[in-house]
Amino acid sequence: MFDPADHPDLLVGIGTPDDAAVYRLDGEHALVVTTDFFTPIVDDAYSYGAIAAANALSDVYAMGARPVLALNIAALPPQLPIEVTSRIMLGLAEKVREAGAVIAGGHTIQDKEPKVGLAVVGFVHPDRLLTKAGARPGDVLVLTKPLGTGCITTAAKNDRAQPDDVAAATEWMVRLNRAAAEAAIEVGAHALTDITGFGFLGHATEMADASGVTLRIDYDRIEFLPGARSYADQWIFPGGTHNNAEAFGPGVRFDGAFTDAERMLLFDAQTSGGLLVALAPESLPVFERAMQTRGAAWWTVGGVIAREQPAILVTR
Repeated sequence: MFDPADHPDLLVGIGTPDDAAVYRLDGEHALVVTTDFFTPIVDDAYSYGAIAAANALSDVYAMGARPVLALNIAALPPQLPIEVTSRIMLGLAEKVREAGAVIAGGHTIQDKEPKVGLAVVGFVHPDRLLTKAGARPGDVLVLTKPLGTGCITTAAKNDRAQPDDVAAATEWMVRLNRAAAEAAIEVGAHALTDITGFGFLGHATEMADASGVTLRIDYDRIEFLPGARSYADQWIFPGGTHNNAEAFGPGVRFDGAFTDAERMLLFDAQTSGGLLVALAPESLPVFERAMQTRGAAWWTVGGVIAREQPAILVTR
């Protein structure tokens, strides 16, 4: 229906698995647009709003762009106390302000279960746009948040999670990916994506396929949230994690001894996860200094090799 030849300024659209749409305005500016919303994954209303905002803003950061404007999206039960609604909206607003953007409006409807999020608009120079394509053999792979939010929040919904584990997961989910995106831009990263609903291996597969390479992952270098391994051993995962394993599993090879729980953790559906960055090895020291300066975390989790079958090779 939408022939790319008819829309030459649409730089990123539905034809690629990237994190946001990108439309070129002129030689210096491109518009980056995304939207995301979901049901509560934590009990605290303020944290729910902040996580929803960080998650939506992350798609703009994953394109190497700067968010400038957001619109609230909310579906709320009419019986929800106004105090709860206010806390959700405050969490959204303060996280957008932290990102240096502004909420300019939005839309609200009634629904049986709360659903909140944002539509976000950002800007990027057309020549400095980052996508999932571009990873090159020899590149280093860096991850900027621990994994495990899916199994932890699912355990919490079933009253099987330790409060400290939920608190740690929440603290990571409310963190913006701003610092990591700025560092990636600063060093000229080759490819970028954020780790969200498709899990680590799902989004890694998209990067491998878009770049025409294989990603080699060192399992023992990956950081997991406190409690994540324990809940995985109890086979506490959201439905999306199982869907991810079914959809992306055929493209992944595990070399070495791995338990079923260890494998499934890499498919765990994440919320407001970190960035996966592919960058030249000589850029890694500069990236590390940039992250240190910003007080941000990172882990080197693997590298990029020439395309083989499958798209992802996990070793230990």
